Amino acid sequence: MNLWLCLRFAQLPLETLSRDESRPVVVLAAQRVVRSNDCAAALGVRAGMGTATVRALVADEPVQLLERDAAAEARSLERLCCWAYSITPALHTWREDCLLLEVGSCLGMYRGLAPLLAEVRSGLASRGYRACYGLAATPKGAWLMSFAEQEAALAAERPLEERLAPLPLALLGDAAPGFGNTVDSLRRAGLHTLGDILGLPPTALARRCGEAFGIFLAQLLGRRDDLHPHYEPPATFCDEYWFGYEVKANGELLPAVQALLQALCRFLRNTQLRTGEVTFRLIGIDAKLRDVVVRSASSHSDWQSWYRLTCIRFEQLQLEASVEGIALHCTELAAGELDNIDLFAPRGQREPLAALLDRLQGRLGLQAIRQVGCRDEHLPELAVRVSSDHPGCEPPGDSPCAQRPFWLMPEPRRLRQHGSTLYWNGALQLVYGPERIEDNWWRSPVSRDYYIAAGGAGEYYWVFRDRLGSRWYVQGVFA
Repeated sequence: MNLWLCLRFAQLPLETLSRDESRPVVVLAAQRVVRSNDCAAALGVRAGMGTATVRALVADEPVQLLERDAAAEARSLERLCCWAYSITPALHTWREDCLLLEVGSCLGMYRGLAPLLAEVRSGLASRGYRACYGLAATPKGAWLMSFAEQEAALAAERPLEERLAPLPLALLGDAAPGFGNTVDSLRRAGLHTLGDILGLPPTALARRCGEAFGIFLAQLLGRRDDLHPHYEPPATFCDEYWFGYEVKANGELLPAVQALLQALCRFLRNTQLRTGEVTFRLIGIDAKLRDVVVRSASSHSDWQSWYRLTCIRFEQLQLEASVEGIALHCTELAAGELDNIDLFAPRGQREPLAALLDRLQGRLGLQAIRQVGCRDEHLPELAVRVSSDHPGCEPPGDSPCAQRPFWLMPEPRRLRQHGSTLYWNGALQLVYGPERIEDNWWRSPVSRDYYIAAGGAGEYYWVFRDRLGSRWYVQGVFA
């Protein structure tokens, strides 16, 4: 069934700029009050008041006057869209302070409406936002129901017209440009609620109020399609968590870190993306910012792995001031690939190498771990390199090192030879080869035939015959 949930953020201009409840805070636009916090409202501050009136009402209190920031509100709504995308992929913004989510298609995933609403409430509370809720079978119906009493607003089982009937007609004045004059005309005719006009013949109402008003009512009642482009997730992820109190200990940050990482990884799975780096921004009580970068040797979307790495980084963190909020930024997103998971793997299975490398780097630092790899050189003693690059877990393939031992001696050691038999900790038997390597002709010519030799106890060695000196050497040991 079609079921839309409206989240109307009436306090968005205030919540975007300040969450301080210890003193009166007022948001202004053109020297008029747009929103105020509970402390200011308790002193009598109301929307539409002038600056002088506000100062007179809060004369004995230190008031904070803030100028409205529409761009910041848009960014906040974008972050809320990012979060809501993990609940349903069918959503869009409405006006400048609402999200409309189509939740009917995902009720089965949450096992009912009540668990879904609990998830929404928990997500908004952790982000420091308050919303008015509305449920209806149409997007515009859900928006209007967000102005009703919350018990009626969420009673989606009742007929929509019955639920809309008590709402004041004045709400339609903000629905679209030009509707204000139409609503004033209807009120002068004695119509004051939505129920007064929903019972009128649609054709006659459209002739009196205009075609646009008639289309709006038809979409409101589901008699005409109301199509909007769905939200498209951005190429980056950003989310915030506000505590509502001062945090002074590192351990108190971890619940917020977990919630942010879970939201990030839900977003990554929904968009089939991965990341190898996340940045936490600590927002101090003194408005100072501090970034904490967490990196992984491999890109993935496993929140538990990210959480373990973040815990290691936060153990080493020294808070210089109290923290009131934490933000997560992730800009390095790449297309994800499906993991090969063993269906019958035991629970005690060893952790992947990439996870071990991440933990070691988190504890010891990025420069503490070095990677052994191959260099494009013919001579074996020059072909192995040790670098401090980010270690990866590349599968072995047909590389130059495919038939080379992991352990090479610092310098080749000469073998004893009796007749045609070679000796190194016992007699050796050649089982593979030769592989000829000739190089360094411009400086000191080298010509060697390499073999794999087996010892009596099952060990394998990498040996070669120096063609220029007619002598045998051992250079490496196979693991």
